[in-house]
Amino acid sequence: MTTIAAIPAGPDEVTHEWLTSVLGVEVTAADVSGVGTGQTGATYRVALTYAGPTELPYTLIVKLPSQDAAVRERVALGYKSEHAFYTDVAHTLAMPLPQCYHCEIDRDGADFVLVLADLAPAEQGDQLAGCTVEEAHLAARALAGLHGPRWCDPDWLTFTGATMPRPDVDFARGLGDLAVMAVDTTLGKLGDRMAAQDRDTLVETAALIGRWLLLERDRFSLLHGDYRLDNLLFDPDRTQVTVVDWQTLTVGLPARDLAYFLGTSLLPEVRAEAEGSVVDTYHRELVRHGVADYDRDACWRDYRLGMPQIPLITTFGFAFSAATERGDGMVLAMLERGCRAIRELGTLDLISELAG
Repeated sequence: MTTIAAIPAGPDEVTHEWLTSVLGVEVTAADVSGVGTGQTGATYRVALTYAGPTELPYTLIVKLPSQDAAVRERVALGYKSEHAFYTDVAHTLAMPLPQCYHCEIDRDGADFVLVLADLAPAEQGDQLAGCTVEEAHLAARALAGLHGPRWCDPDWLTFTGATMPRPDVDFARGLGDLAVMAVDTTLGKLGDRMAAQDRDTLVETAALIGRWLLLERDRFSLLHGDYRLDNLLFDPDRTQVTVVDWQTLTVGLPARDLAYFLGTSLLPEVRAEAEGSVVDTYHRELVRHGVADYDRDACWRDYRLGMPQIPLITTFGFAFSAATERGDGMVLAMLERGCRAIRELGTLDLISELAG
């Protein structure tokens, strides 16, 4: 008799028997093929054959941990965050998400599986190419559906599923030190491919991260943490967007997500012209979701203040991940765009002003 793994260790264990056990209907065949690049996880598309009529889809996406044991161990906290998101959080939000059919975790994140709706023919955003203004408005509306419904919910302050909880003074100081190290590592490997003014902006921003994390603590929400084009799927007609990859959950100033997205996803000249209208869209949607006592001026200031999310996440990701040619190009593009936004929006002066 075949033993069915509770959680598949790899694609060979994503069998029709296992799918039958988790979907609750008889699956007679499953054809598994890899999708995506799999830098922190392994993702597969599964074509299913059922024993009889069903309302379930005939293709699904199955996400497993990285098949590299070292990577799996390093990002186990991210798997725990994604599990917490889909099991405890997703149903409380108004964000466009793929339907989740099964999510399970064991061994402190070493074993993990997520079964989602297949959104094909939706297309992943292209971080290198950037997005259109219309796509930015779609993303901003979706983001308000993450932040708005549980704006300043005190439960976020004790939420254990975040990879980065809202920091206290000691945590902020330690993360600030790590930010400096991450920038040093990034500059050591990529600095000769960056403009001098961008290198200076990175160093200056890293030095302020510890203080920046402690600003405006009366406004908080759950953040996606890595809200960028590669984690967004757009319908072919570009009228809908769906958000994926919840391995970097953070609790902090909501507009950090918006700043990170616009600063890295719009080309600089386009961002400078369009960012005001996209912030308007985001703020209008927050109000629609019930956010009160938060005017547009405060939203704009928070957007400016949120820009250090770009170097923080981008240099951390680069410093602690395996390098690839596309990855290096993406990091350079994101940092160039982000550093320019920091300068043009006067973000470092604003941090100094607020930090006293």
